Amino acid sequence: MKRFSFRLFAFGMALGAVGAAVVLAANAYARVARPTRSTNALVTAAPTTSPDQVIQWNRILLGILRTPAAQPATIHPTRSMAILHAAVYDAVNAIAKTNAPYLVRLKAPKNASEPAAAAAAAHAVLVRLYPGQAGALDADLAMSLSQVPDGNAKDQGVRVGEEAAAAILTLRADDGSAATPIPFVPGSNPGDYQLTPPAFAQPVFTHWPFVQPFALRSANQFRPPPPPALTSPSYTDSFDEVKSLGAVGSLTRTADQTQIARFWGAPIQNYWNEIAQTAALAHGTTLEQNARLFALLDLSLADSVIAFYDAKYTYHFWRPITAIRAADNDGNPATAADPNWTPLATTALDPSYPGAHAVVSAAGADVLSRFFGNNEDFAVTSEVLPGVERTFTSFSDAADEASLSRIYAGQHFRFDQVAGQQLGKQIADYVTSNFLLPQGQGHR
Repeated sequence: MKRFSFRLFAFGMALGAVGAAVVLAANAYARVARPTRSTNALVTAAPTTSPDQVIQWNRILLGILRTPAAQPATIHPTRSMAILHAAVYDAVNAIAKTNAPYLVRLKAPKNASEPAAAAAAAHAVLVRLYPGQAGALDADLAMSLSQVPDGNAKDQGVRVGEEAAAAILTLRADDGSAATPIPFVPGSNPGDYQLTPPAFAQPVFTHWPFVQPFALRSANQFRPPPPPALTSPSYTDSFDEVKSLGAVGSLTRTADQTQIARFWGAPIQNYWNEIAQTAALAHGTTLEQNARLFALLDLSLADSVIAFYDAKYTYHFWRPITAIRAADNDGNPATAADPNWTPLATTALDPSYPGAHAVVSAAGADVLSRFFGNNEDFAVTSEVLPGVERTFTSFSDAADEASLSRIYAGQHFRFDQVAGQQLGKQIADYVTSNFLLPQGQGHR
């Protein structure tokens, strides 16, 4: 298959020396029960409760992302997730040699320590991306490496991990993520995205459609068709639905729907990384399997974000709060304006179509279903509603609920979510069908 363009980048970068270790305990915001049924599962190992280095360092990254001001405001967190797990995967796979590499072909002795490689790769990536966290990350690495017996295998593993991290970081050094966001100028026609109350702030990720994808050939590879016309029955039905269910004082939204709206209010990629890591623990997946699982997951999520921003800033479709307040001027006699309409949740700072939660959740569910089968009993907790737990019998059910939550919150129209789910599934299907394949099955 053809190689995508950024393999041909020219690079040069030096990484500093590796310091010390992993925090074993981290608050988990998703819990997966031992599965009672699973179809088409790719993983059959016995359950275990001991997290390996992939899961430990995934937790460390989630902890950083939840630390106020740790994440640069104009860099989307899914980029860090994808870089971390791409480096860990290429480091571990260089030793295991079971699957095609992501992008980096490294020479590694077969007896090198895979746990040491995973920890060293993760540490080197995160120190580079979050230099302000270097002291804590050095301590994390020291603890990680203390779990690996001293000797040549450990030293070789550390070397492989550092090389993988350096190579992946170099590949992403000029990917467009550091660009200054492009000032957004709202249009003047009905349907055009407008800055939204209460702050009427500028969107943040206007430059993200131009970030180099991790796996897709281009940001617009699976761009959805335009949203429905303002005079169409589809638009009218979706308008009425969100107007009724999404209002702050809605009389039609149930108590459970209100909880759903609030439950999924944190960064959606965090939920799917949590669900993945605890699903892996429930199934007892190996370090090699987890390296591949999280790389496929976070490559898919990172490209989902690039792709949905491409679509959002192609169609720049207005949010429900604007549409409902300005309905007298939308040319549709079937929509009624409410100039005081307010959504349950404060509107996100970007155009409405397609819905981000829908894209990311569909991609996450698709990747996890390919590993474990879709039928999976699990429970999820929320970092924004402590103590609340929601249970599911499939990954797709969780994805559907996360998508619907944005209608209940007054954030999105139904057609935003339908298009978003289709986009997320297309991206995940593409990534899992073309990358990190078992040796002999081809690779993009």
